[in-house]
Amino acid sequence: MAEPIRWGILGASKFAAADMAPAINAARDSVLAALATRNAEKAAPFAALAPGLRVHGDYEALVTDPEIDAVYVPLPHTMHVEWGIKALQAGKHVLVEKPVAMAEAEIAPLIAARDATGLQAAEAYMIVHHPQWRFVRDMLAAGVIGRLRHVEAAFTYDNASDPGNIRNQAATGGGALPDIGVYTIGATRWATGAEPEAITHADIEWEAGCDVVARVSARFPDFAAHWLTSMRLAKDQSMTFRGQGGWIHLTAPYNAARFAEARVQWMGTDGVRHERSWPGLDQYVLQVEAFGAAIRGEAPFAWTLENAAGTQRVIDMTYAAAGGRPEV
Repeated sequence: MAEPIRWGILGASKFAAADMAPAINAARDSVLAALATRNAEKAAPFAALAPGLRVHGDYEALVTDPEIDAVYVPLPHTMHVEWGIKALQAGKHVLVEKPVAMAEAEIAPLIAARDATGLQAAEAYMIVHHPQWRFVRDMLAAGVIGRLRHVEAAFTYDNASDPGNIRNQAATGGGALPDIGVYTIGATRWATGAEPEAITHADIEWEAGCDVVARVSARFPDFAAHWLTSMRLAKDQSMTFRGQGGWIHLTAPYNAARFAEARVQWMGTDGVRHERSWPGLDQYVLQVEAFGAAIRGEAPFAWTLENAAGTQRVIDMTYAAAGGRPEV
């Protein structure tokens, strides 16, 4: 049995408490060992998961903790690169929450630090570790639906009642595209292996410098895509790949098992409707285990910082097509 990877978490975010801390605890050969927060109340749910958890009063103390092997960074978006680099320089492997940064160029220093240290550093893009996405990518590559012509993706929720949420704050990297556009755009890129040539339409609604509704169309070499992301619409998510000979539809593409059971429905060129589901899988646990395998040199991690930079490039293109972000 491999020695467990000892994880530390920078900041006691709600998402870390609800999803990633339990995933670290449940993953094979991983243990939640430390947390950095000054708030004892926020530390309580983490300590309940991991008896003996060390709670550091500042981030620097955690990244320099000699009893930590890997650091998970769920801080506000604008802090990911800074603390990712600090953790790497302290000899820790790093998994940063998405998005890595607010512009493609900002990711380059983190890539350079990863290369200089030889340590693992990646974005926590959990969906690529779920087998439903490998299944869809393999079907597209095999031509099951014939020539791919169009992709439709939607990811929406409404947090208008929570104006203090960091997603509603421009200063901390808020906006629908940074928060969930990474999924509609990144999933299209990962599943097809293609990159957009141009953003052909970008209709964005802004509030206090944050994009709260984004309707975006893109032209790829062989197909078109339309992505809807919003923080002001009813909770929903879906993704459909349409080919000349069939289609593939995912009912819970991004929050599998949270939003709904992971289910892929498709009709191939044979004209027969099919369905497959993956009940009971936790993609956050799968992600932690995959990162551990990468640390141990057993398998490459499925989503690199370069992959993340590619998605950020498309988000940058989208903002440019919309006339740029407004001044706040």
